[in-house]
Amino acid sequence: VQLQASGGGLVQAGGSLRLSCAASGRTRSRNAVGWFRQAPGKEREFVATIGTRGGHTYYADSVKGRFTISKDAAWTTIYLQMNSLKPDDTAVYYCASTNGPTSSYRDINQYNGWGQGTLVTVSS
Repeated sequence: VQLQASGGGLVQAGGSLRLSCAASGRTRSRNAVGWFRQAPGKEREFVATIGTRGGHTYYADSVKGRFTISKDAAWTTIYLQMNSLKPDDTAVYYCASTNGPTSSYRDINQYNGWGQGTLVTVSS
């Protein structure tokens, strides 16, 4: 399954953005779809994941309560609603999928099908 992120842009601190992750292939053949981000000079890090069996969601502590991961009914698009954005959220955001177990959902090495990311810039 190949995934492509879009929807990034420039937003002021406190604002909101919704990112989209378009899937080509059978997303439900994978265990989960996740969002990751990479800030300048930093490693790519886990943001959120949604399981394809049951729709359970998992979040990084840094975004819990501010970001929401969701999907459309056909699992063709996975969304990341980002509210109360902070300058520290500035990064390139990527989506990918995994067939790993639930315990590995935060492990970037379990994911593949990465597409080009989308840049989110939060100004102070």
